[in-house]
This record gives sequence, structure tokens and C-alpha cells, in this order.
Amino acid sequence: MQELAVDIRTTFGKKIKPLRKLGKVPAVIYGKHLKAPVSVLLDKNAFLKAYKASGTSTAITLTGEKLKELVLVADVQLDPVGDFVLHVDFHAVRSDEKVTAEVPVILIGTSPVEKNAEGRVQIILANIEVEAFPQDLPHDIQIDISTLEHVHDVVFVKELKFSDKVEVLTDGEQAV
Repeated sequence: MQELAVDIRTTFGKKIKPLRKLGKVPAVIYGKHLKAPVSVLLDKNAFLKAYKASGTSTAITLTGEKLKELVLVADVQLDPVGDFVLHVDFHAVRSDEKVTAEVPVILIGTSPVEKNAEGRVQIILANIEVEAFPQDLPHDIQIDISTLEHVHDVVFVKELKFSDKVEVLTDGEQAV
């Protein structure tokens, strides 16, 4: 599990711009067990490293002065021109309560259909909704497409293998 250091944020509005130039990203932590949302400031590079490793379905521990929260990345706001991180929303979760998350589907391998130029493998369902305790959520769902030997072969959600600790909420008859 990733750990990320944060500072409580006291600067808001247009006064954030100089902090962004120093490599800081404003963020907010919210959750049903928190009394009020918590505004924090984090290091951009540390966040990008943690986000790349955890994505939106793996819990991150935020630590700071008087703060230790288990969170999932709920939203990352990017600058439309410069493509840099403007703001992050974290959803605070408890390790003893199940959460629902969208887990990305990753295709691995090479399909004989594509190799022989008979067709293309097309992903229909980019994310699969699951429910589990935060520490049990899968980072991603990998599908080996080397088993797709014919043009009309399909992989359904019900055919995917998950841990016993993970409940799949997406319809099993849905094609991936």
C-alpha cells in the first residue's frame, strides 16, 4: 500500500498558483466518517508516483501532522492545455468497511486473430465495478487475449477470476 505525505492547507483561491509552481498540488479529503472535508497540500511528484502505482482502485495512506487517512483517489483535475495536475479529490475509507470501486481492465498478450490479420480485439468494458475492503481491492483486471483464437470469441465478466474477498457488481453476462 502506498503512503503519501500531506500538509494541512491554509491557502485557498488564487493564492494557490505560486504553490503549484513550487510543485505542490491542492487536494481535499472527504468521507462519511469525517466531520468535515479536509483541505491538504501534497508534493506533485510524490502524488504522481503513488497514483501511477495505485490508480483509483488501490488504497493510499495519507499521513501528515495530526492526520492519517486511508483514501482512494476519487478525481484528478488536469489542466486542459498543460496536462498537469490542478487538484485531487480523495475519498476517505475505513479498512473495516467495504467500498465500491471501478477497476480498470488491462489486455495482455497477443491474440492469434490479430496476429493473423483476421480481425481486431476490441474492449467494450473498460472498468468493472467491484466491492471489497479497501486493502482487498484489485489494482487492475488483466485479461490474456492470447486465448482468443476465433473472430467471434468473447470474454464475459463471469469468466474472470477474482479473489474470494472481492464481490463483482457488474453483470456477469456483460461482454468485456
